[in-house]
Amino acid sequence: MPSAQELNLIPPFENESGDCKKYNCDVIEATLQEEVTLRLGSRTLPSRYFLAPLAGYTHLPLRTALRELGGIGLATTDLILAPQLISGGRKSRELMKTSDQDQPLSVQIFGSKIKDLIKAASLLEELGYQGVDINMGCPMGKINSSGGGARLMCDCDAATTMVAAVVEAVSVPVTVKMRLGWNAEQITAPELAKSFEQAGVAGITIHGRTRQQGFHGKVSLEGIRQVVEAVDKIPIIGNGDVRCVEDAIAMRQFTGCQAIAIGRGAMLDPWIFRKLKQFHQGVTPTAPTADEQIDFLCRHFELMLQEHGEYATVLFRKFAGWYGARLGIPEDLEDRLRRIETEKMFREIVREIQQRHGQRVSTTATALVKVPNGPVERW
Repeated sequence: MPSAQELNLIPPFENESGDCKKYNCDVIEATLQEEVTLRLGSRTLPSRYFLAPLAGYTHLPLRTALRELGGIGLATTDLILAPQLISGGRKSRELMKTSDQDQPLSVQIFGSKIKDLIKAASLLEELGYQGVDINMGCPMGKINSSGGGARLMCDCDAATTMVAAVVEAVSVPVTVKMRLGWNAEQITAPELAKSFEQAGVAGITIHGRTRQQGFHGKVSLEGIRQVVEAVDKIPIIGNGDVRCVEDAIAMRQFTGCQAIAIGRGAMLDPWIFRKLKQFHQGVTPTAPTADEQIDFLCRHFELMLQEHGEYATVLFRKFAGWYGARLGIPEDLEDRLRRIETEKMFREIVREIQQRHGQRVSTTATALVKVPNGPVERW
């Protein structure tokens, strides 16, 4: 694998415009020679580029809209608390909702009690879901305080026992998503990855930050590489700070990970999966046309309407800050999108976007995923 110096790696999130940093082109163009598909347990996935779960965003309408653009190998639901899934609560039902077009799909669950995770995973299998993902990466205090999320990484023996019990309980592939560790002094991911492989997990997604970092700081490619080197056969899926084709390929070439899960990068560029597919086909990735950009905006909104009715206008507001820069929406129209109240208002704004598309001055996305304020320790 090439070194960081050979790739001339620069952490992409230092550039808030959403544009890619430039890497060593000679190295990047040495495309990885391998099968496009990926085996994840008993599942064969059509691509090695996955849509990572983003709390509050990656529900069925967005997953469907992104899949229609092409290139997604797997999507994972927003994390669902195991007891809520078992009880059939409204929120869990909404997060679990899927369709024939929303495949392949895994459902991500979390919790601190083995019995709850076993029941939740077993129920998902009974309902026909084809993959279960256990969350050990969420840094949020309300999840960690109950013993879930990244807190599970602090006790390797207990975490391994939990994962092994879930694997034993179901026949569908079980995967785990985790971080490098609780903090810089407790990097447990390599040890856990080795233990989880022995326990029978089908794959591991590793976000290259610690829990203490939250969503700040730089992703450690070296940390991801150490997790890759800790396992024998199972796929390791790299995650974090991938905004464009160059970021994804550089991460894979430096770390040796077999796949990439993209979250915020897909919000900033919905066509990133299509571009990666083109790259591996030997075709220069193409930017979306103006019509494609507007069509995507309308398609996502239509899917939100189908799912949520008129309340979709409220739910859609948070997407405006992500889409404005990439879709060429002038700043004043983006601001109006963030305050829409009716479907009629949306249609009126779209008509104005069609007339003024590309007049936007700033290339910087207005919003990133919201993260808590204040010291991480207080989350």
